[in-house]
Amino acid sequence: MATQGILYTISAPSGAGKTSLVHALLNEIDNIRVSVSHTTRSQRPGETNGVDYHFVDLNTFKSMLGEAAFLEHAQVFDNFYGTSQAWVNEQLAAGTDVILEIDWQGAAQVRRLMPDTRSIFILPPSQATLLERLQGRGQDDEATIRRRMTAAVDEMSHFPEAEYIIINDDFDTALADLVSVVRCQRLSLSSQQIRHTDLLTSLLSCSDQF
Repeated sequence: MATQGILYTISAPSGAGKTSLVHALLNEIDNIRVSVSHTTRSQRPGETNGVDYHFVDLNTFKSMLGEAAFLEHAQVFDNFYGTSQAWVNEQLAAGTDVILEIDWQGAAQVRRLMPDTRSIFILPPSQATLLERLQGRGQDDEATIRRRMTAAVDEMSHFPEAEYIIINDDFDTALADLVSVVRCQRLSLSSQQIRHTDLLTSLLSCSDQF
């Protein structure tokens, strides 16, 4: 019997390094995938449709909402984001762990529908560092950066809702912490009982060897 995959939500303010950490995690851990969200925001340079996001127009997004196609959805600034419920359920049933990179609103929706979800929050070491990272991107004007910083403070206020907190001060340390969380879940009693049924049975059986 295949073990059920584990669903993770990973939330963070913009600029905390969430996406970079998740990409690095995929190189460290096997049998884990990141859900590709649908969004109405514009495609940025270097992004690929279907890889970074499924880019759709507002009417398409609303149509999917009407069909209850999303496990969760949220509005961030002027754009909408949503996670395909069918895709997530399919991956979990196949024993694949799934990561949802979503804000606190989406994470709360997912926990209500799927209480076994593991929630992780990534924080910067300081507001000054976060501001420096946002400015270093070179993608936004100062007004947009100020708006992102205000939104970041609001986002960070929801960290107590998560089960795990990772401070991204040193990237390698933060990555090791994130890897540890995933590996810890795979060592739980329920997961190990399914993965190693034959071994655990044999360890408790009578043997002629002693």
